[in-house]
Amino acid sequence: MPALRTTDLIGRDAELEQLSAQLGIRASGAGATVRAMLVAGDAGVGKTRLIMALRDTALEAGWQVVAGHCLDLADSSLPYLPFSEVLGRVMADQPDVAGRVLDRHPTLARLQPGRRIRSSETASGDQALDRGNVYDAFGDLLSAVAEQAPVLVVVEDAHWADESTRDMLSFLFSRPVPGVSLVVSYRSDDLHRRHPLRRQVAEWMRLRGVDRLQVEPLTDDDVRLLVRALNPSTMSEAEYSSIVDRAEGNPFFIEELVGAAWSGQVPGELADVLLVHLDRLDDTTRQVVRLVSVAGRQVSHQLLAAVSDLSATELEGALRNAVESHVLVASRGGTYAFRHALLGEAVYDDLLPGERMRLHADFVSALGEGRAVGTAAELAQHARRADDRPVAVRASIEAGEEALAVGGPSEAATHFLDALELVDTARTPVPDVDAFALARRCAEALIASGRVPKAVKVLRSRLAALGTEGSDVDRGQLLTSLAAALMLTDTTESPSEIAAEAVALLRGAPPRLLARALLVHAQSLGGWHADEARAVALRALEIAERNDLTSLAVELHTTVAGLDPAGSASPSAGWRAAADRARRAGLVEPELRALYLLGRLHHDDGDLDAAIEVYREVIARSEVAGLTWSPYPAEARLLLAVALTHQGRLDEAWGLLDVSGQNPPMVFEWLYFAHQMLITIGIRGESKPQALERLRDYWGTDGLTAISSASAGLLRAAAVGDAEGAVAVYDEVVATVVPLWHDWFQARLRLATLVVAAVASAAPHLSADERQSAGAEVDRMIADGGRVMDFYAPYDGSHGPEYRMWVARRAAEHLRWRWLAQLDPPSADELVSAWRHAEETAVEFGSVPELAQTRVRLAGVLRATGDAAGARAAADLAREAAHAMRAEPLLAELRAQGSAPAPATGAPAAVLTPREAEILALVAEGRSNGEIGKQLFISTKTVSVHVSNILAKLDAASRTEAAAVARRRGLL
Repeated sequence: MPALRTTDLIGRDAELEQLSAQLGIRASGAGATVRAMLVAGDAGVGKTRLIMALRDTALEAGWQVVAGHCLDLADSSLPYLPFSEVLGRVMADQPDVAGRVLDRHPTLARLQPGRRIRSSETASGDQALDRGNVYDAFGDLLSAVAEQAPVLVVVEDAHWADESTRDMLSFLFSRPVPGVSLVVSYRSDDLHRRHPLRRQVAEWMRLRGVDRLQVEPLTDDDVRLLVRALNPSTMSEAEYSSIVDRAEGNPFFIEELVGAAWSGQVPGELADVLLVHLDRLDDTTRQVVRLVSVAGRQVSHQLLAAVSDLSATELEGALRNAVESHVLVASRGGTYAFRHALLGEAVYDDLLPGERMRLHADFVSALGEGRAVGTAAELAQHARRADDRPVAVRASIEAGEEALAVGGPSEAATHFLDALELVDTARTPVPDVDAFALARRCAEALIASGRVPKAVKVLRSRLAALGTEGSDVDRGQLLTSLAAALMLTDTTESPSEIAAEAVALLRGAPPRLLARALLVHAQSLGGWHADEARAVALRALEIAERNDLTSLAVELHTTVAGLDPAGSASPSAGWRAAADRARRAGLVEPELRALYLLGRLHHDDGDLDAAIEVYREVIARSEVAGLTWSPYPAEARLLLAVALTHQGRLDEAWGLLDVSGQNPPMVFEWLYFAHQMLITIGIRGESKPQALERLRDYWGTDGLTAISSASAGLLRAAAVGDAEGAVAVYDEVVATVVPLWHDWFQARLRLATLVVAAVASAAPHLSADERQSAGAEVDRMIADGGRVMDFYAPYDGSHGPEYRMWVARRAAEHLRWRWLAQLDPPSADELVSAWRHAEETAVEFGSVPELAQTRVRLAGVLRATGDAAGARAAADLAREAAHAMRAEPLLAELRAQGSAPAPATGAPAAVLTPREAEILALVAEGRSNGEIGKQLFISTKTVSVHVSNILAKLDAASRTEAAAVARRRGLL
């Protein structure tokens, strides 16, 4: 795939402003401060793109721009090549000016592009390129051009400039031409110690009126903007992070990596460009550079000395040469790394397979024999690539344990996975390695890093490898771990059945294994089978305490805390006590679980402030332990954002879920993004259809992702009156979530209510036949919501304030549909009472967005029933909240309830009363007087009087003509 390109200037606004201001191109009070600018930067960093933007700015300001380029022609470079290009441009654009100058300075004719290619012509006499004559002639040429308008002269790639060009630049820098400014670019990474331009740059910088701009790599945020410009589709954070990490802010590298579609290999074109840096190195230096590429991102001098067969003097000389040539960089800690990480990758990829294995084996020998100090991770990497499997497996396991000890579960999981792969692919068994214990340990690390589906996959693979003849103890432990993992993800399987099988297999096993299996079984039964779960948990607790299994006892206390029978200590106190007990014992994961459950309890009770406080505690404790992405704190982050959203703190919630620069597990990245889109699209009404379409690909990975994304889609459908679209979203999300959860999951009540709201909003625009058809869908949604209510009726604790709010909204939205569709419409009192009750329940729960939405609908109902004062009060409260949240759909709905807009300019002003404006809108929808009277709760005769007044005011002969006139005048 070819590299992508963009014409947008990204991340260089400050540099462009500096160049424009200092050269005087953009008018400013101080005027120009320099007459020449040196623009330096690494290859591909964006110097040319910046200069192109400067050219455009200069042309817009009325300047003239001429440019010349130095070329990499090795030792055969033509003298004054960029100035020949400049002369050619002047001759083409201003032949009269060029002709006059050439008449005065015949020697300048030798620089004409057409003359220079006739190599058989001999220079003599006046045409000889005497330097003094050439300098004066070129200065005169620029001066003549500048008489018409200021001139910007650009010379690019001065690192390839010949000596004559460098001398010409020195002349122009030291003897300024009025009205002429110069910009000279060069690659700073090419200026090694012996490069001829290096000395001259130092001399130029001492001249008055000459300044330098160093173009630095793009910031991480600008890299993301550039990637989005190159590839507008939504990416995962892992894809962004890979590009940010590898490209190091270099736009050319970014374009090449995006174009290569993240294959993992350095793209061929980019590799060729990078490897040019090695061409100027001697053989010994190239040998050392290749050795550094095998070492990894960073290598100590001690390790290089242990592996290299060079003498100390030869090694130091080669390293100095590599550093001075800008290939390597040295740190104060005595280590070396490639100046660009991609250069290291390109050098490594350029090695022959046998060469790589040999060099990695040298590193294994040096590290294994103690000739150099290194980590277990380094030894594992080199042993794996040297195909030394026994060493690689043991070193990988050691590296994994070290990573877990310092709070790096993700890194630990990677090491354990490497070890498992080596064990599985080894031709002979690796001695002293228990593959089943390794798989369980790997699963623990994966879960701690938030990669639960991968943990499930590892455990299943090991169960399959165990076969039917495996021991009950091995199978029971694997099943225990599998059930524990399945409880942390959405699955169609039954963790409780798997946990029960594990308990049966481990009945005669050591107490620790049986107690662990019983703990998992109790957790899998949960609140759905509270009595049985409590009995299993108490049995496990008795085993744990009898055998001094402290960590298991602490976890069991957390489980029991949520299963106390009615009348005993509250779960809130029990979970807080369990969290404190776990903290005192130094057991972080049980503490996180207890705190998470405590936060959920506060959340379900509607105490959002308490929930927010506990969720923050979960996140803070997880960060201390390096468990940021383990399931409980990762989900607590989402629930914290949900609680903040309910409180109307949308920006805070959105920012909390912004994982830019981090590397979360994919499931949480898309879960967070779904809630961000609920805020952006659903509440604020921004149009981002591509984001919702991309999210659909991840509905099946997590039920909450599907529900948040679908909620955003339903709110968008309601805002635009897309009843069919709302029904389609509902059916799709239900089909996705039911296999993961169950038929009547609680959120289905909210989703069905949102569909009813969307269909009701579309009702005024539907024909009578369409309303009848839509009515069947509304009946289905109401029935679905009723089934959810019936399903949860027997369970205590399921009727929190949020649940009660949606029950009330369901009833109110249903009446609103019947009222707007005029299908068995309710009475005015019934309609107002339902929406007042919906308002009360929204106030009880304290959700700012939902309360604002309820009040918007309430205001519309009150206005229609003649309570203008009540409507204004409700609308004012809703408008204040909507403005604070920047909720455009709510504001648009409020505007639609108000009086008609002013007529178009030039049209006669037809002054309609608010009631006449309402009736006119319904007339335009094709409603009869009877239908209008029922919807507005007025008599048919009153509607007829209003219609007659409207026809008179609009000077219309019929209802159809009145609607047409109203549309033409902007009254609808």
